[in-house]
Amino acid sequence: MHLLRQSLLALAALVLAVGIWAVYVPAAAPWLERAGLYDLLGLEPPAPQSAEGGRRGFGGGAAQVVVAPVSTGQANARVSAIGDGRALRSVTVRSDATGMIRELAITPGTWVEAGALIAQLDDDAERIALERARLMVMDARRNLDRLRQLGGSGAVSAVQIREAELALGTAELGVEQAEFDLSLRRITAPISGWAGLLEVAEGDRIGTQDTIAVLSDRSSLQIDFRIPERFIGQLSIGMPVEVTALARPDHPLSGEIVALDNVVDRTSRTLRVQAQLDNADDSLRAGQAFSVTLSFPGDTLASVDPLAIQWSGNGAYLWAARDGQAVRIPVTIRQRNADSVLVEGDLAPGDLVIIEGVQTLRPGAELQIVEGASAAAPARADDA
Repeated sequence: MHLLRQSLLALAALVLAVGIWAVYVPAAAPWLERAGLYDLLGLEPPAPQSAEGGRRGFGGGAAQVVVAPVSTGQANARVSAIGDGRALRSVTVRSDATGMIRELAITPGTWVEAGALIAQLDDDAERIALERARLMVMDARRNLDRLRQLGGSGAVSAVQIREAELALGTAELGVEQAEFDLSLRRITAPISGWAGLLEVAEGDRIGTQDTIAVLSDRSSLQIDFRIPERFIGQLSIGMPVEVTALARPDHPLSGEIVALDNVVDRTSRTLRVQAQLDNADDSLRAGQAFSVTLSFPGDTLASVDPLAIQWSGNGAYLWAARDGQAVRIPVTIRQRNADSVLVEGDLAPGDLVIIEGVQTLRPGAELQIVEGASAAAPARADDA
């Protein structure tokens, strides 16, 4: 009980001291307000009176302040997503025939031009078949020429000549088939691109499903990502995007949207989007993860200097200079930029907000606007 009585006496003494300080030291009022005592007690801060009875700063005269005009700015809605990178074109090279690799003409990590040889399979049987087919064509052509010469004397019927023509056509098709079979033994690059790691070596016997190499044209990368369906109406082909490789967060890149899906995923309620990113320096690889950010234009709001923003127990506010007097205006911060803050409040373009000299201001205090250097030490402890 003795300890409780001493605590209550000490609390009462503290309250009395604060009250005396607030009454006999007017300059203490802003500090008490900043400490939140007025908000805690539910009281309105007292308005200081000058010698002439008007409201002024606590120094007894007009408060010297520096002001900045209110402008307008557009709030941006930003959407971020994680996407996967894909090469502009990528092809898995496989053989259309079964056989042993006689020659492997590429090495991993090299650039391969379209049509260049990748691998040569053994082709002895196919070359023999081609020579046989050519001999059959020569024989069929000589037989047809002989029958046509005899046809004028009536010794050969038209049916025999027709059968010889058919035999020649069949032999010519045999040559084409043999040439095609021989071409399958030569595996060439379908596109120009970089060769990845090879899955086979010279001497290996491969089948039609075996992968030989993967060629990737990564001069540009395509980034697949998804965004919420509420932004679909604001998407368009060619819209710029900000891209950052998760492995290189200090190296931001720029790209643009090149394709939009036509179906929203019912499970995630998102739309698949594809962006394209230049990779001329070949510093990126397919399969990398990327952070993609899209900016959508938002509402037009009042833009103020960051120094104008103050804080109290009720939230953010700022001081405006109207008719030579200070007006306290509560605001809601919507977006912070490097050199401005977009806010909602009772402000209009061209209004003057106070950015320096706010530490002694009260509602209705008379103001003297000065230019340039600091009018007074700003209370930066409350800045946003």
